[in-house]
Amino acid sequence: MSSDELRESPSLQDEELEKATYVASQWQLMWWRFRKHKMAMISAVMLVLLYSITLFWEFLAPYDPLRYDVDAVFAPPQLPRLFDASGVHFPPFVYARMAVQNPVTLRTEFTIDKSTRLPMRFFVKGDPYKLWGAIESDQHLFGFDPDAPMVFVLGADKMGRDLLSRLLAGTRISTTIGLAGVLISLVLGILFGGISGYYGGVVDNVIQRTIEFIRSIPTIPLWMALSAAIPKDWPVARTYFAITLILSVIGWTGLARVIRGRFLSLRQEDFVMAARLAGSSEMRIILRHMVPSFTSHIIASITLAIPSMILSETSLSFLGLGMQPPAISWGVLLQQAQEIRSVALAPWLLLPGVAVVLAVLAFNFLGDGLRDAADPYSR
Repeated sequence: MSSDELRESPSLQDEELEKATYVASQWQLMWWRFRKHKMAMISAVMLVLLYSITLFWEFLAPYDPLRYDVDAVFAPPQLPRLFDASGVHFPPFVYARMAVQNPVTLRTEFTIDKSTRLPMRFFVKGDPYKLWGAIESDQHLFGFDPDAPMVFVLGADKMGRDLLSRLLAGTRISTTIGLAGVLISLVLGILFGGISGYYGGVVDNVIQRTIEFIRSIPTIPLWMALSAAIPKDWPVARTYFAITLILSVIGWTGLARVIRGRFLSLRQEDFVMAARLAGSSEMRIILRHMVPSFTSHIIASITLAIPSMILSETSLSFLGLGMQPPAISWGVLLQQAQEIRSVALAPWLLLPGVAVVLAVLAFNFLGDGLRDAADPYSR
């Protein structure tokens, strides 16, 4: 049947769609249902952009995140502009800043010098870096005249470092620690939840009592106890691995409960009994028959678990129990927000918190979309 005939006859179109639904695979049905969830689609695009930043932040950041300017402590944002009194300008530009000491408070104050425009340049040479720790380069997506003072698009912190560069750099740790923690939690959850639900009896009782014990411990004291075991002189990579293990040790219990419930409901199903009668081993029954039957549910659970991992890392670092300088994460950047003086003088230091909120919301909307799509036969 031609596409013109389908467009002219809605009833024929509905009939063809219904036939396609009957023969479609599970993943096709999930995709058709998922793309109807507008917020989930928007969130998916946002997360693709977020993890693109994670991969290439060295190229995207205008400066080395550790570079500082002692004359630009708490310098306000210099937002790029396309218009001024003389008309439209391309490429965008920023106005130069002027530092003036207040004679009363003796505090350095910054004003805008509208007589000097600093044009933004694209694909420029700047501070050298190693992309992924291996590829040496000094190319940046955008920057300014290397001979001019540092330009702070999102402002500077209390040491005169560029907040935009540090925010982009912190994206890598704060977003990947959620993925790494969830992957470890997934393995532990499927392993212990599957064993508990499939075998039952004494094994089920032991695993469930262990889960209840872990879940009964208050979260923050448990974080503090586990974080106290991390030596303060460890390098960033080792600390990152330790924090990931800490979050995984705490985070696998919820998924294990879900997996156990699914195994309890599936172990008496006809296809599982048929696999047993056919002589399949227990490991094959679990991995080839039972787990794939609720893979979509696991995907949705993982997506909804990642935000809690990101929030946990941010909370640990904010409390001084997680990543520590010179490591850069959103939680480390938010440590400066603990000081009332810093927030009063430089409210832009709260921008990492906005990044956390947007990332968590995007993951939650994506998880909602996947959860709805996981049951594609419902109307």
